[in-house]
Formats: sequence, structure tokens, C-alpha cells
Amino acid sequence: MKKITLGLVLGFGLLSGNALAAGDVAAGQAKAAICAACHGADGIAVIPGYPNLKGQNEQYLVSSMNAYKTKQRNGGLAVVMQAQASMLNDADIANLAAYYSSLK
Repeated sequence: MKKITLGLVLGFGLLSGNALAAGDVAAGQAKAAICAACHGADGIAVIPGYPNLKGQNEQYLVSSMNAYKTKQRNGGLAVVMQAQASMLNDADIANLAAYYSSLK
């Protein structure tokens, strides 16, 4: 009985994680043009030291962009991302995250 209960809890947990992934890939791709200057048209960074976004975890991208937007990330070249993230609303962030995580 414990195994069944644990299985159900884990199963619903996985389903709820998919429900959080509400971004629109096509909208994210359209919005990503400005990101390409540093992170590459295909999500592979063109500038050494900048992160690759291609295939990155969607929720990680959302939390990272929100951290830049709220200035919780402030080391290194964070000021560049803070400026970019400040122009994004929650839907933009979700869409960009969906787009970059969809790239394989």
C-alpha cells in the first residue's frame, strides 16, 4: 500500500511539473531575436563566458530570468541581463524558457 501511495504522489508531482511549463515555444522563438546577440541564434553562446541556453531546463531558465529581473543575481555581467530581463513580463519569460528548453 505504501508503494502505491508513493507512486501516486510521485506521479502527480510529475504531472504538476508539466503543468508549470506553460510557455509558448513559437512566441518565445519570436521574442528570442535579441537574445541571439549573446546566446546565439541556436541557443549556443557566441561570446566566450556566456551560457548556452539550448536545451536548458525550463524552470531553471524562468527562475534565472526572474532573479535577474529582481536583481537577485548581480555578479559579473549581471547588469546586462538585468537590463534585458527588466523589459520582460512573466509571459515573455515563460515563452523564452519554453523555446530554449525545446531546442535539442
